[in-house]
Amino acid sequence: MTTTIDAPEAGFRFIPGVFQYSAGVAALPGFRIERARFADPVPIAEGWRRIAAHLDALGRPRGAFCACELRSPAPFTEAGFIAFNRAYAGVLAEWGLLRDGRNPVARSNVCPEIDPPAEPAFHAFCYTVPEASAPSGFIVAGSGEVPEGKPNYRDHILAPGDTSATGLRRKADWVLGEMERRMAALGADWAMATAVQAYTVHDLHPFLAEEIVRRGAARHGLTWQFCRPPVAGLDFEMDCRGVALERVLPGGPMTAGPHGPEV
Repeated sequence: MTTTIDAPEAGFRFIPGVFQYSAGVAALPGFRIERARFADPVPIAEGWRRIAAHLDALGRPRGAFCACELRSPAPFTEAGFIAFNRAYAGVLAEWGLLRDGRNPVARSNVCPEIDPPAEPAFHAFCYTVPEASAPSGFIVAGSGEVPEGKPNYRDHILAPGDTSATGLRRKADWVLGEMERRMAALGADWAMATAVQAYTVHDLHPFLAEEIVRRGAARHGLTWQFCRPPVAGLDFEMDCRGVALERVLPGGPMTAGPHGPEV
C-alpha cells in the first residue's frame, strides 16, 4: 500500500514520487483544494509571478501551492526533460516547498499538437485554503504508459511505438490502473473525481467505452486534450482530480505594483 506524507502547515498530504513531481495530493481535514486555470497559457517565469501574487491576494503561503498543469512546445528528449525539471524544481526549492528532498507538488506537463506555446507555460495550478467543513479534495498527477522512477523512459514504455487500437488499449489500461492506484493511496476513487483528462493525439474511441466509461472514469464526462505526453516515445497520458471549486484567471499581461510580485 502506497503511503502518503502530511504537510500540515500547507494543508495537504502527498504521495512521494520522482524529483519533478509527487504522484498526487489530497487536502487535509480543515482545508479544501482550489484550482485556477489561466484563460491562455502563461510562460513559466511570468506564471510563477502570477501564482505568487494569487496566493498573496488570498493570504496563503507559498507552501499552499500543491499542483500544476504545464504546456510545453513539443515532447522533450530525456536529457531535455531532466534539464527542464531541474530548473522547475529549483523554483520549488527557492519557495521552500521541498521536504527532506521530496517534491510534494503534483504535476502534469503535456504538449499541444496544434498551436503549442512558444515556450513552456502554466495552464493551471492548485492550492489549499482553510475551510472547516470542506469535502475531501484530491489531485492525481499525470502519468503516461511507463512506470515512474526508472533510470530512463525508453526502455520501460509499455507497447513502445504501437499506436494501433490494440497497442493504445494496452497503454490506456496501464495508465487507468495507475490513476486508480494513486487515488486509492489518497482515499479516493472515480466516484469522487470531478474531472478526468486524457492526453493523446491518437484515436481513443476503440477503447473509450470498455476501458474508460465502463470502469467509471467518465462519470462526469472525459476531457480529451489533443496533446502529447512530455517525453518523446510516450503516446497516452491521463490525470484526474476531485475539486469543489475552480476558477479562470486572465491570460494576458499582468498588471503589477512598482516592484511586481516576488517569485
